[in-house]
Amino acid sequence: MDLIPSFSVDHTRIIPGIFTSRTDTVGNGAVTTYDVRLTRPNREPAVDVGAMHSLEHLVATFLRNDPVWKDEIVYWGPMGCLTGFYLILKGRRAPEEIFDLLLRAFRSVADAQEVPGTSPENCGHYLMHNLGMAKWYAARFADYLAEHASDPAIFAYPKTERLVTGEGRRFYDS
Repeated sequence: MDLIPSFSVDHTRIIPGIFTSRTDTVGNGAVTTYDVRLTRPNREPAVDVGAMHSLEHLVATFLRNDPVWKDEIVYWGPMGCLTGFYLILKGRRAPEEIFDLLLRAFRSVADAQEVPGTSPENCGHYLMHNLGMAKWYAARFADYLAEHASDPAIFAYPKTERLVTGEGRRFYDS
């Protein structure tokens, strides 16, 4: 069985940033999945679960209400490893093209007085939110993005290199 593309990213070298995870053809168009990485995997603690959940609600609400981008948004949700989010957009765009959108989205969290959609009717785990920590993570990530805006490394996945045998077999870490 082939490894899925996201498992070919070198998680020991990835830094916070905005990366193209994959682009898929859908009908006559395309959708692009972006890896929005807030922390360094395996080197920093995972994002607090309540903060991650609150960021999911806050940023999704921002994205789906942005007058320019709202019709392009397909999905915004957390990674299972709690180091970032996946954003799926209609079309094919380089990560640099969505930089301003994501910077604005994460900066908007600072103004939040409450997390939208946190009633038992609207949320599957409505008590698992942490607005204060969400604001901290959002500010930390937005400041990082702004500081590194001209660094191409925040837009380029570090790929793993695999040993290939003479017969074409690839070796993978366990």
